[in-house]
Amino acid sequence: MAVRIRLKRIGAKNAPVFRIVVADSRSPRDGKFIEELGTYWPRKKSNKVHFNLERAQHWLGKGAQPSETVASFIKKAAKAAAAAA
Repeated sequence: MAVRIRLKRIGAKNAPVFRIVVADSRSPRDGKFIEELGTYWPRKKSNKVHFNLERAQHWLGKGAQPSETVASFIKKAAKAAAAAA
């Protein structure tokens, strides 16, 4: 079973909101998922992404593959966490 960390759309028409989820790669975009890691609001001015970096790193350690967008979120969050520490 290939596990992916990807976006699941939950927003209304012309008002997109996405959840960052861990899901089987064979399940549909808005279908079943294993765990919800956070949320992404693309139309917000600031603080667009909110997710649990610790759990994302846990799933990456188990072999989950992030989508391109989620990989960029993880990279930015890791950089921010390193700068804060």
